[in-house]
Amino acid sequence: MKIEFTEQNNYDIMKAERGNSSLLEISNDRNKIMNAKGVGVVMKNVITISRQYGSGGREIGKKLADKLGIPFYDNELISRAAKESGFSPSSFENAENKASNSLLYSIAMGMNAYGYQELGFGNLSLDDRIYLAQSDIIRKVAQEGPCVIVGRCADYILNDIPGVVNIFVWAEIDFRIKRIMELYNLTEAKAAEKIHKMDKGRANYYNYHSSEKWGRAENYHLSLRSDYVGLDGCACCIVSYIEYGNKKD
Repeated sequence: MKIEFTEQNNYDIMKAERGNSSLLEISNDRNKIMNAKGVGVVMKNVITISRQYGSGGREIGKKLADKLGIPFYDNELISRAAKESGFSPSSFENAENKASNSLLYSIAMGMNAYGYQELGFGNLSLDDRIYLAQSDIIRKVAQEGPCVIVGRCADYILNDIPGVVNIFVWAEIDFRIKRIMELYNLTEAKAAEKIHKMDKGRANYYNYHSSEKWGRAENYHLSLRSDYVGLDGCACCIVSYIEYGNKKD
């Protein structure tokens, strides 16, 4: 396996002919190079962040990526998925949040769409094809090395890859309402309505595509209440959690 390391955006992006090597093996090789260069905290993990709307999960993910010196993927996934799939970027935007009714969403998507793979890709709904295209990009960025990925069922999509750590961020409703009011200049009632709609959409999207339950403790390594320790505190907690977890490897 040939590995080439280049400098980009203050961290190494690894390009590898992966063959039969696992993500963990590739990441370990990358970390040896980083150690030799004296790069701070060495990571071998892909970290996924699922979050309640208004809890600050995206900001926590960005802070975490900055602390660890690894790539951060959120809207970047949309651009890359659109470029590689041929779909327009608008097709991917808000896909995670728009499933406001679980029954109607399932009907619109086509009940049991994934249970009839023999029908072929062309028989899937547009939303299903967008999900599959985005899933492919998520797996690709995970194979490139340690990173932080926000939302989009990434924890489920990567559940067979070693070294993935799944985080869920939540907060009390009053904290979330206040944040959304300040961020978007909304009234309390409008902020509460937006939170309810966005959470419901994320839950239905996740539950439909994964056949799991969004927010369920068993689906994540760590659940953090952001209003208790703050956004910076959450990022620090995640770093410590992963460092302790890696010591036993």
